Amino acid sequence: MTVPVLVIGEALVDIVGTAKPRNGNGKSTATPGGSPANVAVGLARLGVPTELVTRFGTDPYGDQLGAHLFGNGVQLAPGSVDPNFRTSTATATLDAAGVATYQFDISWEPPALSLSRGCPAIHTGSIATVLEPGAAAILGFLESVADQPVTVTLDPNARPSITPDPVSTWAAVRKLAALSDLVKLSDEDCEFLRPGLSPVQIAEELLTVERTQCVVITRGGNGALGVSRDAQVDVTAPAIEVVDTVGAGDSFMSALIAGLEQRGLLGEQRLAGLTSDQLHDIVDYAVKAAAITCTRHGADPPTAAEHAAKWGS
Repeated sequence: MTVPVLVIGEALVDIVGTAKPRNGNGKSTATPGGSPANVAVGLARLGVPTELVTRFGTDPYGDQLGAHLFGNGVQLAPGSVDPNFRTSTATATLDAAGVATYQFDISWEPPALSLSRGCPAIHTGSIATVLEPGAAAILGFLESVADQPVTVTLDPNARPSITPDPVSTWAAVRKLAALSDLVKLSDEDCEFLRPGLSPVQIAEELLTVERTQCVVITRGGNGALGVSRDAQVDVTAPAIEVVDTVGAGDSFMSALIAGLEQRGLLGEQRLAGLTSDQLHDIVDYAVKAAAITCTRHGADPPTAAEHAAKWGS
């Protein structure tokens, strides 16, 4: 594959800290992040050429982001680096189990969106799909390419601190999901967006539209569930020692896309012919990529070689 996968969404700096102990000060570190940017890095590390449409500044945080993205082989779309833009941040606080909660200082307005001839897939999600004015630009772009031979994947990655109303947020997710071939959710997304429904019920609801062919729901240490029109797979997670969960869902998402690419299911194929065995193997590959990330600090997705060395695949 020579034309890169197109990833659209925020790139920001994660300020990751631990909660303050009673008699001391918490510690914090600044690391590159943003869910779509993490997915772009994860794809590049797994050997999938990737272009990121984002926006960040030329301030110190922006310089850190740029070095990180270029250093991992991610192409940046024109206009993504803007000297008049202040780089966004997310402050992540880790609890005793290494689970992160976030507070955001972010604005979002992407540069012009366009689709290169031969692009096999578009991925978007997270804050970029709900924060205006960028959210409307993404929705309009996906509508404009709906008849093109390109696979669309979506990870809403719900952020209640930014969109506290689950009803309106779910309505926005449904509009984007109807333009997507694959939708990935977490169990936390499900609880916030559709309380009272099981993951399978939510997947079945999303699969009622013509375009959507597959829904994958992650369940933290319990693995993930994959549901297509013809199959349902339940994949367990390997036992690991968790350092933190920052970026784990993004590593999972990038590995999902990479797994589809490896099997020739992107582009005009649009997941057509996805079998139960393929779905299981792709979800298993993604679960194991996320597991590696959980054993390291911050959003640090594995390379293809690291994945193979750890899990033999």
